[in-house]
Amino acid sequence: MRRLLKAAVTGAITGSLLVSCAPSAPKEQPSLPQATAEMSSPAPLTPVSSDYADINGIKLYHEVYGQGEPLVLLHGGLMTIGEMSTLLEPLAKTHKVIAVELQGHGRTADTDRPLKLETMGDDIAVLLDQLNIPQADIVGYSLGADVALRAAIQHPDKVRRLVVISTAHKHKGWYPEVQEGMGQVDHTLADGLAQTPTGAFAKEWPDPKRFAAFLDKLGVEMKQDYDWSDEIRKLPMPVLLVFADNDSIPQKNIAEFFALLGGGVKEPGWMNTQLSKARLAIIPGYSHYNFMTSTELPAVIDKYLADPLTNPPAGAAAASQASGDNTKQ
Repeated sequence: MRRLLKAAVTGAITGSLLVSCAPSAPKEQPSLPQATAEMSSPAPLTPVSSDYADINGIKLYHEVYGQGEPLVLLHGGLMTIGEMSTLLEPLAKTHKVIAVELQGHGRTADTDRPLKLETMGDDIAVLLDQLNIPQADIVGYSLGADVALRAAIQHPDKVRRLVVISTAHKHKGWYPEVQEGMGQVDHTLADGLAQTPTGAFAKEWPDPKRFAAFLDKLGVEMKQDYDWSDEIRKLPMPVLLVFADNDSIPQKNIAEFFALLGGGVKEPGWMNTQLSKARLAIIPGYSHYNFMTSTELPAVIDKYLADPLTNPPAGAAAASQASGDNTKQ
């Protein structure tokens, strides 16, 4: 077990750190979500623009691709924009994609600011303001999905539609092995995690030694026993949940998440079928660790974004039409 866990940490770990840490004995390094050799290569697209935004005590790096309706793309833990190319490239064909590197990831160097999902959710709203974008779709994977959820909960007027990929609505929504691994992330993993894209970029931060301290902060945040059920139930915008069939979240908890959004709680009817605003997709043949290699994933998201039933009016009109409780739909 020790050799397996050590290999998982010191290998090419570029998946989402926020989830799927394998069980281990004390002092053993957890098996962290990782991209295997199958992980998509960095996006060959050239961004329309790239910049740093001064937001809430950090310089938030972001790139803009394509044209069309704005869409914010958020990566998983210890990933960067490059590892999201499987989604970035197809989405940029029909959308103006704002790809962000979150606090302590890639070119967004960590600072003395505490690491909180709620604060990172605020960062996305402020970035949209600075880019003069009143409202955008948000697509997030794992850690990025958590940040997307917080942005939607805290700033619902800013989020037109939400795509949540491979995350749980509560800490206990993960398999027990995942929760155990989350509690083991700290600075002692810094050498092994230097192999990740974020670990590599951290060497170029103004203070590269911050990477170890960042892992401590990340570990503290990952241990939080959160439950966002009540807040998720009140989300006004359409939401697509996407999971792998062998994800790090039990199917029963996926169904619970979907039900919070009004999905799967009643028979839709044969005549005059009534669908909820929520959508659920389970893509076969993947786990959390290699989900970003899925060639089916972009098509599922693209179909959702093109669906007239999930295409609300922009601005205040969308909020005025939204129900305050998804379970009543």
